[in-house]
Amino acid sequence: METILVLVHTEADGSLAKSAREALRAARTLNKAIAGSSLVVGLVGENVQSAANSISASPVMKYFGMTGADFGQSRYSTDAAAAEAICKAANATIVVAPATSRWARVLPGVAQRLGGRADTHVTGVSDADGKPSINRWYYRQRMEAVLTRTQRPWFMLIDPGSQTACDCGAGTATVEMVAVNLSDACKRTTVVGIREPKADQQTIRPDAKLLFVAGAGWTKKQSDGKTHTDDAAKIILEFLNKSKASLGGSKSVVDLSGEGQAVLPFMTHLNQIGQTGATPRHPKGLSTCCHGEEPHAVGWRFVSERRAVNLDPNCGWARGKADVLYVADAFEVMRKVNALLAGKK
Repeated sequence: METILVLVHTEADGSLAKSAREALRAARTLNKAIAGSSLVVGLVGENVQSAANSISASPVMKYFGMTGADFGQSRYSTDAAAAEAICKAANATIVVAPATSRWARVLPGVAQRLGGRADTHVTGVSDADGKPSINRWYYRQRMEAVLTRTQRPWFMLIDPGSQTACDCGAGTATVEMVAVNLSDACKRTTVVGIREPKADQQTIRPDAKLLFVAGAGWTKKQSDGKTHTDDAAKIILEFLNKSKASLGGSKSVVDLSGEGQAVLPFMTHLNQIGQTGATPRHPKGLSTCCHGEEPHAVGWRFVSERRAVNLDPNCGWARGKADVLYVADAFEVMRKVNALLAGKK
């Protein structure tokens, strides 16, 4: 009989992130599909009671907790010790966890300690002929595989955004605390603070409803024969600040800095979308000054509604890769869009 453990960590305020609720939904799917399986939850954080209460209406048989100041911050040694102890306490055979940066670097090592196996970037779970199975993409999301394993415990790290978040009701949960002895060596690394960009400087927003992609055309010569990179930067940043969209870029635009050309100062390789970049999961996407060639467009695989602005009516977006193509000057279009957004306030 399978024991499915949902392993999550709390946020700084003691709540559960959306990705944690997505992992719970995936685990619940397995629980329904596998006859006789049981569903339990393990929580790690400085204080986990409020997080457990927030999902107490879910059909979870038992809650395990690892609490204390030592588990409030991300640290490999303490996170690994906590995850290992909870897995042993729950006798887990399948461990489902969100693929956050905190768990993604820890759980493969925990699987090794417990003699199990770990699969990352899981985008779906199901029951294949009575056996649990997962969906995973390969070759930059061009091939999808369905995998099963006999090795236990089996760790599944669910890609954020790939599942619908579990909308569980709140109540009061009884959490069984798990103890672990931490040596001084485990606490050698300390978190002294967090450095992050200001809200108006943050361009990558995974939870945004819109992906805005800027192509290299923004930095090229315009109709007057001159480049207007500074104007392009202002227009794009104004749109991002007003719409709270997430910024993406083509490989061409992020490579400009290495070619000595005029660049968009806020565009880095972290913004790159496509075969050698990211594959985000925003509901909608708007591409500007980008031709929509296949190496870039493959990164849009999980974007449901696609629109593009380009002066070339025969660009890649016009060949079935976008739902709507606006054949227009992106400078003029985005200035008008910014004016409309400003009028809404």
